[in-house]
Amino acid sequence: MQAAHARLRAHVPRRTPSRSSNAHRRRALRVRAASAKDKDDVIVIGAGWGGLAAAKCLCEAGCSVTLIDAIDDPTGATPMLTKTGKPFEPGTRGFWKDYPNIVSLTRELGIAEDEAFTEFTPSAFWSPDGLEATAPVFGDSLALPSPLGQVFATFDNFKRLPLADRASMVGLLYAMLDLNRDEATFEAYDRLTAHELFIRMGLSKRLVDDFIRPTLLVGLFKPPEELSAAVVMELLYYYALAHQDSFDVRWIKTKSIAEVLIAPLCAKLQREYGLKVMGGTFVNEVDVDEGERRATAVRWVNKSGEEGELAGADAVVFALGAKGMKSVVSNSPTLARVAPEFSAAASLGAIDVVAVRLWLDRFVAVEHPANVFSRFEELRGAGGTFFMLDQLQKDTEVELWGGNEPRGSVVASDFYNGTAIACMSDEDIVGLLTERLLPAAVPGFAGAKALDYEVRRYPGAVSWFSPGSYPKRPPLETSIANIVCAGDWVRMGEAEHGAKGLCQERAYVSGLEAGNSLLRRGVVRGGAGRGHPVIPIRPDEAQVVFGRALNKQFMDAVTPFGLASPWIR
Repeated sequence: MQAAHARLRAHVPRRTPSRSSNAHRRRALRVRAASAKDKDDVIVIGAGWGGLAAAKCLCEAGCSVTLIDAIDDPTGATPMLTKTGKPFEPGTRGFWKDYPNIVSLTRELGIAEDEAFTEFTPSAFWSPDGLEATAPVFGDSLALPSPLGQVFATFDNFKRLPLADRASMVGLLYAMLDLNRDEATFEAYDRLTAHELFIRMGLSKRLVDDFIRPTLLVGLFKPPEELSAAVVMELLYYYALAHQDSFDVRWIKTKSIAEVLIAPLCAKLQREYGLKVMGGTFVNEVDVDEGERRATAVRWVNKSGEEGELAGADAVVFALGAKGMKSVVSNSPTLARVAPEFSAAASLGAIDVVAVRLWLDRFVAVEHPANVFSRFEELRGAGGTFFMLDQLQKDTEVELWGGNEPRGSVVASDFYNGTAIACMSDEDIVGLLTERLLPAAVPGFAGAKALDYEVRRYPGAVSWFSPGSYPKRPPLETSIANIVCAGDWVRMGEAEHGAKGLCQERAYVSGLEAGNSLLRRGVVRGGAGRGHPVIPIRPDEAQVVFGRALNKQFMDAVTPFGLASPWIR
């Protein structure tokens, strides 16, 4: 229930100036020759979790790092405000139990967990018929081996879904065990749509429509017909087969993620390591020396129309989502020709998001602060969430109202796969929420009026894990020795982190590993002489490991006789 395969950014049209623009508007930032400089220079393009982690890793290793991002202040030091001065953050993003590296960062910054995050909270699923299901705090239930613990904890939490429909998920549990048998098997599942897999594994239509579909629409931002079966299983694994409490989630407790976590991180990197930040800046082109197969320069333009060049850097980190990758690669012809993996990544699609915040004229009692809309035709194919910020941030309600006395509930609602919603006017989107969706889910919203509201659209904001997309996703280490990639959609190879499907943690770890790769291979010289530690998530439970091993042994034995899996090719 989080946006976030990358930090959402408001759409600003990218300027593409001619290289022959007036000389006085171009300032070249040239780096001294490698033999004469004290530190190696790295350019990080993109200031989401992946870019920030790469910057942290390389700054702490002794490199000189320049961070470029399109948003005006990617450091988080300038709060995002509405036109009436109230706080706004696009995409309410959760922090799951298995986020060890982000939790470690929080402690490193001297921030107590109970000051940064809420308690772990249940999540509720609402349909036109009312409450459908509640995802509990699994850690509060009797601890049992997976998946028995999950079954026991949720036995009474489905209000309408019959037990027979829930039991139909058994076939999908087997596919999850089979998923990572080998690379070929994973890619075969990736070519399948999740919808096809659900049919082949015997999942009931009602289970899919009432529970799995809305979960996917707010977790991977597309319906099962448009998603890779492999990526869907990576997400659902945390609900069904990981540790009983792996699906437990908490939220930022005050202000925003940018202010609570990003701002102190960037301040530390700027203060202690001289991190340079170029906000409000678009990368036009990455030059590549075709003979040496090395990136040689990054050309940019900012929102003021200034143009410039960062030349002679020792390495470049692409910490971009699908939309940003397409923009950079389409304007970097040599890169596109020499390194086809970048062209492949640029061909992948992205998903539109609409973020809304409502300040209501009354307080509405909702049992749980985190909520999902399910089966509402009014969603027009989108996934929808609503969060009661006055519950999640109850200790700082005055800040939610821009320093004024609170007058009612504050609701954050996000629409993923929201192209059709984005076409509506702001007033119609607010009316859709206040007059139809919210009252249909929780009758207490009936008659509530929005005293103030903010609607923002983010075209192509999150990555789309479409069927067959896995081989096209950018690799962490590319065929250009001094370019690495970071982000939750990156293929990490041997450095793969276990938090697949958990986007903030995986994006953060990918950035650390991108920096570590440059240091390990000697592409840049780290003054500290070492890489950044990465904390692994908890290993799978013994019965899950045994199930995978037994399946692999059996399938490896029968495959030579033409008895390969009948549900994948």
